[in-house]
Amino acid sequence: MNAIPQLKLGIPKGSLEKATVELFAQAGWTISINSRNYFPAIDDPTLICKLMRPQEMAMYVADGTLDVALTGWDWIIERDCQDKVTDVATLEYSKSSNKPCRWVLVAPENSPIQGVQDLQGKRIATELQSFTRRYLEERGVQAEVIFSWGATEAKVVEGLVDAVVEITETGSTLRAHRLRIVEELLETRTKLIANPKAMEDPWKRNKVDQIALLLKAALDARHKVMLKMNVPASRLDTLMAILPSLTSPTVNPLLDHEWRAVETVVDRNLVRDLLPRLKEAGAIGILEFDLKKVV
Repeated sequence: MNAIPQLKLGIPKGSLEKATVELFAQAGWTISINSRNYFPAIDDPTLICKLMRPQEMAMYVADGTLDVALTGWDWIIERDCQDKVTDVATLEYSKSSNKPCRWVLVAPENSPIQGVQDLQGKRIATELQSFTRRYLEERGVQAEVIFSWGATEAKVVEGLVDAVVEITETGSTLRAHRLRIVEELLETRTKLIANPKAMEDPWKRNKVDQIALLLKAALDARHKVMLKMNVPASRLDTLMAILPSLTSPTVNPLLDHEWRAVETVVDRNLVRDLLPRLKEAGAIGILEFDLKKVV
C-alpha cells in the first residue's frame, strides 16, 4: 500500500497563531491546537502541522525541516533567508489597518538623535538584531546593538539605551511613551514561504499552490460582500449605472415580469454609501451577505 504524501506546514506561534487558525478555517482547513503540543491536528491527512515561533520559521523552511510556512518578511531578512526560500504569497490578515507594520528607529522626544548617522558610538536595543547591525554597517555607522527580549521601548524610556529599533503599526504606543520615530528602516508583511527543493516536487508544489490559492481567496472575501435586491424592470438601467461588480451584475427575471432580481459582489467599504443610492434608484429587499472565498 502506497504511503500518503505529506507536506510539512509551519504555523506561527504567538501573536499570529489565532489569526492563522481562523484564516485556515475560512479557507477550508480545521486546525486544532493543544497548548501542550507543538504538533496541531488538522483535518487533512496530507498536511503535518508544526507550531513554531515566526522568528525561527525561515531557517527551518530554508533547511527543509518545513516545506511551507507563514512568517513575517522581517524575520526572513533577519535570518538572511530571502535567497534561500521561495516567496509564494503575501498574506495580510493580522492587523487592524491596511498599512504594513514598520520597523522604525525610535528615540526619546528630547533626544539629539535626528538620523541613523547620529547613532555613531551609541547603544541600541532591538529584537531585530542582525538586520539592524547590517543596516548600520552598510551606512558606515559603528554602534552597539544589543538583543531585546521584549518591552523594547521601555529600555529607551528608562535610559538604558540611546535608541531602539522597534516594530509599530500606527505609532500610537510610541507616542504615548513620549518617543519619536527618527527613521523607518523596514516594512514587513506576512509571507507564505516554501522550501525551494519542495517546490521542485510536483505533488508538493500543487499542494502549496492549493494552500496559497485558498488562503488568498479567503482574504479577498473579507473585503467583499454580495448584494441581492429586486428592482423594477423600468429602473434597471438607472440601477446598473451605479452598481459596481467584479465583472457584471447577475440579472434574472421574476415571476412578475415587471421586476428583476439583481445580485453582485462589491467592496465592503462601498456598501454604506451604496445602499442609499440603490434604494433611491428603486431597489427593494436589499440583502447583504458575507463571503467565504473569492477566487
